[in-house]
Amino acid sequence: MPARIALHDGYYTHLRTWKHDFFAATGLYEGPSGRVVLKLGRTASLLVIPGSWIGRLLCDRELDLYRAVDDLPGVPKCLGKWGRTGLVHAFVEGHPLQKQERVDDEFFPRLERLINELHRRNIAYVDLEKRENILVGAEGRPWLIDFQISWRWPSDAAERRGGLKRLIPDRLGLYLLKRLQEGDRYHLLKHRRRHRPDTLTPEQIEASYRLGFWHRMHRRVSRPLTLLRRSVLKMLTGRWQSLKQDGPEFMEQPAAGAAGRMSAETRNSGTA
Repeated sequence: MPARIALHDGYYTHLRTWKHDFFAATGLYEGPSGRVVLKLGRTASLLVIPGSWIGRLLCDRELDLYRAVDDLPGVPKCLGKWGRTGLVHAFVEGHPLQKQERVDDEFFPRLERLINELHRRNIAYVDLEKRENILVGAEGRPWLIDFQISWRWPSDAAERRGGLKRLIPDRLGLYLLKRLQEGDRYHLLKHRRRHRPDTLTPEQIEASYRLGFWHRMHRRVSRPLTLLRRSVLKMLTGRWQSLKQDGPEFMEQPAAGAAGRMSAETRNSGTA
């Protein structure tokens, strides 16, 4: 992550890197208006294949999603684009939903209302399976972050460029939307069963175990890839898994200092 970034009101200094994977890196910054989060899409090549187009594509898609939900409580305010592949959003005081954490009675009803409103706006969140994408705010309220793989049909980007509209027929786009929204509802029930089963009916608990056809297919495909990734990670780092945003090592990791020279990317990029 860059040591310093320029936003509209001045410079912000890097405090900590939360996540750094194939597609993006996410870090915490502090400046004149407080703390913000920078999500920086991929810029490095993969062997000899340029990779910056991946970062630009995912960044533009996520910006479209943030703009579509800009007025919703429970979604951090997006502050704009940074450089070619980055976006900045407001920092949410709180923590990722922890394993076996007991949240208050209103937590999941509020989260359900947020998910329902996303669906009403023709959006599927898609990444609700990951517990670390659900934040417990300082007042106990739910927040959703990371709209990188969310699906909106039709999207603003598709309407503007026509690219996706040419590649994906409207019926197929709508079909994907409905199936992915079903996945959101399933994962919401699953989290609720794990954290507050006392708030569910017997029928809802039964439904939280019921995997649909596409979920079963996804697991069959993704499981071998996950095992391969972990084997490679073990070879390279000695760890089976990378640090998780809802894991104890992540929670206890001290904030990194901002020492070091400002990277060339920082010096050359634009402001948000």
